[in-house]
Amino acid sequence: MSIDAYRFTLADLEAAHARIGAHVPPTPAWRWPLLGLRLGVDVTVKHENHTPVGAFKIRGGLVHLERLKRERPDLPGVISATRGNHGQSLAFAGRVHGVRVTIVVPHGNSVEKNAAMRALGAELIEHGADFDDARAEAARLAQLRGLVFVPSFHPDLVLGVATYALELFRAAPDLDRVYAPIGLGSGLCGLILTRDLLGLKTRIVGVVATGADAYARSFEAGRVVEGTARTFADGMAVRAPSADALAIIRAGAAHIVRVDDDEIAQAMRVLHEDAHNMAEGAGAAALAAVMQEKATLQGQRVGVILSGANIDRAMAATALAGGTPAA
Repeated sequence: MSIDAYRFTLADLEAAHARIGAHVPPTPAWRWPLLGLRLGVDVTVKHENHTPVGAFKIRGGLVHLERLKRERPDLPGVISATRGNHGQSLAFAGRVHGVRVTIVVPHGNSVEKNAAMRALGAELIEHGADFDDARAEAARLAQLRGLVFVPSFHPDLVLGVATYALELFRAAPDLDRVYAPIGLGSGLCGLILTRDLLGLKTRIVGVVATGADAYARSFEAGRVVEGTARTFADGMAVRAPSADALAIIRAGAAHIVRVDDDEIAQAMRVLHEDAHNMAEGAGAAALAAVMQEKATLQGQRVGVILSGANIDRAMAATALAGGTPAA
């Protein structure tokens, strides 16, 4: 698709926000004094870890399944691949809209995210070594079982998650920069498109893990470049970028920051100490990037997307105790 397929109007965004608001209240955007003192930067944290599934993805699933069910009342069911948060989003939306949901995850996926998806009613299938293997299997099973395949990047998903950007920019319209993690890209693209729609000057910065930096490589090369997915931050462990997402990111992001797993674990500890909030690896990555670039941010107002909190207890315990979870 072209970038135009992902553009939406303010009326579209407001309508999506209203539909989502029937199930998900707006999440807070808070300025934490301890965090500001530590960094010497005015930081606003957008707490997408406070949604009913603990992550921002819930917004996209609600928009997409509402449309599918409205257009196809006899919808046979949907199938998708995930490392957890996208799957929880679809399972939550499937329960709301009466749609059967099947989710494919890689072997070794988060035990607690798997349990959460099953608790929401999803059928869970384990396949492959990573997200990209699981995505290929989900596409194959869609054909075999006659299910509708839901990608992890789609105009409905971008519109849905863009509602968090609308909330953020209305709460803090004077932000100089906003940092957000990149998984497959819907969250960052939602920020970019909403920023443009509102006519703001905010610079949008993407964040990837050093061991899963395909989007950074692609951004620099000007074309899709596949990479590895070696990071404990599973929400960012993508090795094959979306060409559509890359086009939006290259057109609208200021730059992309690489953060290593040690930096991500440290940011998790900082969020716990200064904001008393748990973040999963991807959820802490934006703050890790701000910590890395803080010398260039003095005097600026900065937004940080805490995109999710869904991390297994053992991994969280390792990080909070001062270590770095194994990838």
